Amino acid sequence: MPIGLDRSDGIYVRVGGTWKYLFRAVDKHGRLVASMLSDRRNTDAAYRFLHKAIKAMSHSPPSSITTDKLASYPKAIQRLQNDELLPKGVVHRTSKYLNNILKADHGALKRVIRPTRGFQSMETAAATLKGFEIIRMIRRGHYNKRGWRAASEVRLVNQLFGFAA
Repeated sequence: MPIGLDRSDGIYVRVGGTWKYLFRAVDKHGRLVASMLSDRRNTDAAYRFLHKAIKAMSHSPPSSITTDKLASYPKAIQRLQNDELLPKGVVHRTSKYLNNILKADHGALKRVIRPTRGFQSMETAAATLKGFEIIRMIRRGHYNKRGWRAASEVRLVNQLFGFAA
């Protein structure tokens, strides 16, 4: 059964003294599908992000995509369909209310980001945000690597970051 790229939205993050846009997408179960840090919030960035999200869901392509009303999303979706990376029958829904779960999740992510007082570079921001997302996925039990569960969090962190036990 095809799943929807149920919610796609983003937040602004301070990097090097300027605001950058963090695109985020979750599936219908609230599991993070993809995230991408970008300088801009334009059609090219939306295209790259949606392409990344669709690639991450290659095992089950989306039947619907829900976004906010950013004008770049319909253009990016059309471009993905023209490039035959996304089926023509995919429904694009634009409703801020359907994204409420993701909006609430943004608040939790911002609480983790706030103590960093921003990032110095795009590279450190992307790496740190990826780490934040991984830890949050593990705590929710969304990390789907075979054999890993939330109880294995310490072992995974040691493996990912090379800490001694």
